Amino acid sequence: MTIANPAYSTRSCRYGAEALREAALLIRAGEPVAVPTETVYGLAADATDSHAVAAIYSAKGRPSFNPLIVHVSDRAMAERLADFSPVAMRLADRFWPGPLTLVLPVRADSGLSPLVMAGLPTVALRLPAHPAMRALIRESGRPLAAPSANRSGSISPTRAEHVLASLNGKVRMILDEGPTSEGVESTIAAPDADQVRLLRPGPVTAAMLEEASGLPVVIGTGAHKIEAPGQLESHYAPSKPVRLNALRAETDEYLIGFGLMPCHINLSPDANMREAAASLFAALHIADASAAVKIAVAPIPIEGIGAAINDRLKRAAA
Repeated sequence: MTIANPAYSTRSCRYGAEALREAALLIRAGEPVAVPTETVYGLAADATDSHAVAAIYSAKGRPSFNPLIVHVSDRAMAERLADFSPVAMRLADRFWPGPLTLVLPVRADSGLSPLVMAGLPTVALRLPAHPAMRALIRESGRPLAAPSANRSGSISPTRAEHVLASLNGKVRMILDEGPTSEGVESTIAAPDADQVRLLRPGPVTAAMLEEASGLPVVIGTGAHKIEAPGQLESHYAPSKPVRLNALRAETDEYLIGFGLMPCHINLSPDANMREAAASLFAALHIADASAAVKIAVAPIPIEGIGAAINDRLKRAAA
């Protein structure tokens, strides 16, 4: 008779020197650890260890064809993992550390687990701004693969309690450093010689990429259908049906508002797009936990970071 392995005892530890040391020991032992970035909480593991990377996929229930973002502590580490073109260098100079992921040709001597790239010739790299993630990379001495710390396809976590609700018993440790600042996942861009392809909208907007690179920004992928995380049609989804562009709530709906309007929770009464982005996933978590049968979301303008908000909402409603 086969006995299933017992679930982990998941502990949420306030970020500090002792918790950081313990988290780094778990990373070096091949265990994933949930850790905040400025965008969302990530489920981090040693990107050079295939067993550790497989543990991320297993904990999340993530399909193996969906590649992972590798987080680095500095440019030197990034340049050991991927080849940087002059365009990539300009974008890294402008936006790193910060919420931009660059999809670049992986170096043959990178030492990364092939599971990270999911069979692609490229790797998605990010130098995060959040001190907890950067400290964990330095303390562990490893580049860290880190998708969002939640069940695959469900609402992304912007607080430690969101991680615990989704992955309790699946990971041993959560580093808790409070709510994240950006609230939506990083922008993902693939720099080519004559253009920049925007693979996932995020806090770094298309206009910002165009200004920094001096090249046109185009939306979409190249030859590969899934070229980066966050491109699945259904993603970031609550357990309840989601209706978009709602001006009022139906009787069985929980309404997430924007701007001055009657609603159950408001992303930004002042119609501030940055505030709305930072509040988005937390509001979806609250709506999903409510007694309402369905979720409705007010119209959000599409300019600037609104493109990222609408992208997440479209996939949440798919």
